[in-house]
Amino acid sequence: MSHIVLIKTEVRDEVAAIAACKRLDINPPTRGTVKLFTEEATGLIVPLPNWQYPAVFDTKTGQAKFDNYGGRWGEQVQLDRFLQAYAVEKAKIEARRKGHTITEQRLENGSIKLTINVGGAA
Repeated sequence: MSHIVLIKTEVRDEVAAIAACKRLDINPPTRGTVKLFTEEATGLIVPLPNWQYPAVFDTKTGQAKFDNYGGRWGEQVQLDRFLQAYAVEKAKIEARRKGHTITEQRLENGSIKLTINVGGAA
């Protein structure tokens, strides 16, 4: 039986964030406080490609802070790519933790299809 699941991504897992950065071939996140344009943000700092300021995730709340100035200081697509990669990596971590196997397929529209085989059965 097949089920389609939509996921609202909140970045809470540092290991999954590191895996997402590795998957996208960007520098790994660090923890700390950085200055965005007009304020500071503390949390997991993710350096997105060609962004003037990084995205910062509060892993306790899952919320993100960033300032890309409506796309002038960084393309939204870069944040979207990171969030997609994070969601995929987090789902894979959780599935493996429960003993399931995963297959991954990139679709023509840019979506990623994960098939999780319960109990590891193919």
